[in-house]
Amino acid sequence: MNIVMIERTVAAVGAVIVFVVAALALKHEWKTPGIENQVFKIMLGLLALGGIIAFLAGIGVLGNFAKGA
Repeated sequence: MNIVMIERTVAAVGAVIVFVVAALALKHEWKTPGIENQVFKIMLGLLALGGIIAFLAGIGVLGNFAKGA
């Protein structure tokens, strides 16, 4: 196993952990009122979105751009 594969595996696993924690926290905070809590919900949603993007980058879907001609 080369270093690139190890790095991508660690990134993908870490992204899944980040997504699960953010989604669970968002689920538990969903019904709380208040403007501060609304901002917190947006931040958790963005964190979950970042976990998805990091997972896609970790498995090689994102970041593989074609080389110029």
